[in-house]
Amino acid sequence: MVNIPKDVAEILRRLNAAGHEAWCVGGCVRDSLLGRTPEDWDVTTGALPEETLALFGRQALPTGLKHGTVTVRTARGGVEVTTYRVDGTYRDHRRPDSVTFTRSLEEDLQRRDFTVNAMAMGPDGVIRDPFGGQADLAAGILRCVGVPDKRFDEDALRILRALRFAAVLGFAIEEDTAGSIHRNKALLADIAAERIQVELFKLLCGKNVLAVLRSYPDVMGVFWPEVLPMVGLDQRNHHHCYDVWEHTIHAVAAVPPEPELRCAALLHDIGKPDTFTVDENGVGHFRGHAAVSEELADGMLRRLKCSTEFRETVVRLVEWHDRDIPRTDKAVRRALGKLGERDLRRLIALKRADNLAQSPAYFGRQRELDKGEAILNRLLAADTCFSLKQLAVNGKDLTEMGVFGPEVGRLLNALLDRVLDGDLPNERDTLLTALKHL
Repeated sequence: MVNIPKDVAEILRRLNAAGHEAWCVGGCVRDSLLGRTPEDWDVTTGALPEETLALFGRQALPTGLKHGTVTVRTARGGVEVTTYRVDGTYRDHRRPDSVTFTRSLEEDLQRRDFTVNAMAMGPDGVIRDPFGGQADLAAGILRCVGVPDKRFDEDALRILRALRFAAVLGFAIEEDTAGSIHRNKALLADIAAERIQVELFKLLCGKNVLAVLRSYPDVMGVFWPEVLPMVGLDQRNHHHCYDVWEHTIHAVAAVPPEPELRCAALLHDIGKPDTFTVDENGVGHFRGHAAVSEELADGMLRRLKCSTEFRETVVRLVEWHDRDIPRTDKAVRRALGKLGERDLRRLIALKRADNLAQSPAYFGRQRELDKGEAILNRLLAADTCFSLKQLAVNGKDLTEMGVFGPEVGRLLNALLDRVLDGDLPNERDTLLTALKHL
């Protein structure tokens, strides 16, 4: 039996005691039946919003009365309590123009997106499942409630949600639902970039991301048309056993499931179609593709309204993915100075994935990455200086020597360069002496 959190169970109990039906609903039921820990617990009830507000008093906040939602504050956070409803027409492919409250749980479940999300659970663990969600859950199938074309026309974001659920849960998308996704993908053009961003990054971090990206590049092409020329592009090069898209999605699946890393893997070769040439021997080349990929990635992430920090991290990894970092202390110190430890480790992970997505003959490159990582670990263990904040002198030291303005930064960076190159030890007296010559 599923254990409903005590504060959620108390909400159900109080609604029931006041004569109202009340159920846990949606993703929390799905995840509980899968043995996963739900992120949130949502409640649906026959009580009207004003009845819920009156019942919970100061605990209740009218957060979405137009759509029947009241948030009840508990020790674990807010729990959304929403009245059974039937949605009206959808003119913007995202939100209903109006809702009508109902006393029927089944009518409420009927408006939901997928069968595995259209189940309700009572306080005693009883499941209400009018659309076969438990059977689809057991079979690992994602299926729309009712007619798929209607579900996606109502809310086009459900198209990406379907791909996200398939990737995260490892589910197969039912045939009619899959066909409808391909037919209705253009509706995503009406969805806000921020909404697409959230679903896309969750999708990319799913365990089944390889299969989903392989089957639905046309969906991604609606908001990122740059990916479409990658599909089926034969690289015509002995380094590669896959076309550009297949290589890319294998790289995505091979990096750890962090949004920045998965996104960098997805975009690392986005510039290849624009740089593809074939020499006199019929061999394909992509000279300068990293720089083109960097530029394209920056624009694509800006269109999705990604944060500056996220965008700059991904673009930096794309920029560096094809650079060779010699396996020497000096080169690794230099890379540390440019990237920092976190992003240098991310870069190594991206390079490993890039190698694994090429011909097996080139897997031996992993040994070179091992050597570089070993140097990195040794340098960090020795507390090696690779940033200005670690430098044994600072701006105050320079101002005391009579140096002011932009010259302070120039001199500190010049010192750091010499420390990174191994020409100077990171020792205060030595650096102050070197400053006199600089």
